[in-house]
Amino acid sequence: MTENSTSAPAAWQSRYESDLVGTFATPPLLLDHGQGAWVWDAEGNKYLDFLGGIAVNSLGHAHPVLIEAVTRQVSLAAHVSNLFASAPQLELAERLKRLTGAGDQGRVFFANSGTEANEAAFKLARLNRGDGSKTRVLALQNAFHGRTMGALALTGKAYMRDPFQPMVSGVEHIPATLESLEAAIDDSVAALFVEPIQGEAGVLELPAGFFAKARELTQRHGALLIVDEVQTGAGRTGDWFGFQHEGITPDAITLAKGMAGGVPIGALVTFGAASALFHRGQHGTTFGGNPLATAAANAVLGEIEASGLVENARARGEQLKAVIADLESPLIAGTRGRGLLVGIALAAPVAEALVTAARGQGLIINATGPDSIRLAPPLVIGEIELDEFRARFGAALHEVDAKAEAHERKVSA
Repeated sequence: MTENSTSAPAAWQSRYESDLVGTFATPPLLLDHGQGAWVWDAEGNKYLDFLGGIAVNSLGHAHPVLIEAVTRQVSLAAHVSNLFASAPQLELAERLKRLTGAGDQGRVFFANSGTEANEAAFKLARLNRGDGSKTRVLALQNAFHGRTMGALALTGKAYMRDPFQPMVSGVEHIPATLESLEAAIDDSVAALFVEPIQGEAGVLELPAGFFAKARELTQRHGALLIVDEVQTGAGRTGDWFGFQHEGITPDAITLAKGMAGGVPIGALVTFGAASALFHRGQHGTTFGGNPLATAAANAVLGEIEASGLVENARARGEQLKAVIADLESPLIAGTRGRGLLVGIALAAPVAEALVTAARGQGLIINATGPDSIRLAPPLVIGEIELDEFRARFGAALHEVDAKAEAHERKVSA
């Protein structure tokens, strides 16, 4: 196994730094192809992918159902513009209304990404004016809703917003507590944005009872409850959508990552009266909902449903947590999350070192902070992948723990 991060920069890394805007760190690997939960780099090294393109690759890599759907659709029509409709677009809208429970009153707006879906949701909130007094939008501290300007204004991470001030006005970020929610909501609030699980913050779940209280208070004050399911949707948490674990019905949800297995797509799904807020000309997109992307999403969501992958996510997620606990590493403080969106709390700020060590063992994972690891493997994983994860992650933990012990001995000597 070649460990790129400890060797001299490869030629492709120099090209990356010379040719791409420096909004991302220079990648450690040049990936070439994948199969299921496995991926290979350009040097032929094989990795177990337990990040899944950050919860995007629901079916893993190169799934035949997705290949067939995309190949077939691109041979017919990839794009027709929103001046015309297409059969895959209509089929996906109907599918989303059924899976979300939005029903006959529900409506769907297609976008190209999660942040664009949240832009649409933000504009939906602006239309919920009531008598004109609803000027505030609430979001949660540490939330991540995207990096376009509207979605960035909703994002509860000051270090992301500050370089781009002034933000879109009217957004207030509150702590994710029932007390803060009760104190903040009144009749001046147009909408409350929440994620069922704050993935970018370290796979943090909201407090018990938060969703029920949010639903009660938003209904009382005429505010929309908008649930950001960009990371938690499409079966990721062991139900089709994160809000379905909570026994509530939102006014709108936003979707993206896992919907189309890597083909860019996003969606806003509205429920009930919120479906009547948008009118002609108030929002739009060129690529959103085109035949290629919606055909891909139909194939992915259809395969998730046909193969019981929502149930697999629920069962494998519990097994994955058990595997992590069984490793009995002093570096692991616990696990969080639902289904196959799992956060690992670390007992020391070694997340980046652990990611590097895991990569050296042929395992791709993600650090969401100095003491937090995120796992979001494809929903298709089984016993073989869990056994491989046990061996590779266990070896990485041992390597990092041994280095920490050696450092402590050197310091105390």
